[in-house]
Amino acid sequence: MPETEMDVHSGYEKNSVIGNNSGNSRNGYGKKTITSDYGECEISVPRDRNGEFEPKIIEKRQTRTNEIEQKIMQMYAKGMSQRDIEDTLREIYGSEISQGLISRITDKILPEVNEWQNRPLEKIYPVVFFDGIVFNSRKDNKIITKCVYSVLGINMEGQKEILGTWLSENESASFYASICSDLKNRGVTDIFIASTQ
Repeated sequence: MPETEMDVHSGYEKNSVIGNNSGNSRNGYGKKTITSDYGECEISVPRDRNGEFEPKIIEKRQTRTNEIEQKIMQMYAKGMSQRDIEDTLREIYGSEISQGLISRITDKILPEVNEWQNRPLEKIYPVVFFDGIVFNSRKDNKIITKCVYSVLGINMEGQKEILGTWLSENESASFYASICSDLKNRGVTDIFIASTQ
């Protein structure tokens, strides 16, 4: 995340030739220990030659992260626009984070999201719950309806597991059938009880 912030601040990515003779190039890293909900860890914070770089997400003298990246991802996962995320962070946390930075953060996790969404599943789930939530969203200054489907499975050890989430224009039986097909393609061979919530 600090690296992404530096990309935005400097106007070019690390090791890009655009930074040559730019007047304020990157200048190595400083080490910093922060405490988060997951314990202590050491991070590398990039520096610029003129000392103008001011990190926003983990500020210069901040020693505890407020999990803003996690909040961004949660809001993004719930379908909030980048402008709405920016406004919400400003109103609730007082954080000035641009849409461009939010976009870069969400773009960096898309490969992980796709990997999770397409991961292999267990062969048998005794109980599976299907659910669809319909919500309104803004697109091109118009309000449109979307449906987010989620599938919760209980595995043979009795543990709950989200098998996946899907997005469509509306809730329909045919889309539920396509979800079942996707689960089958990912390795599920048998479900004892299926229920819609």
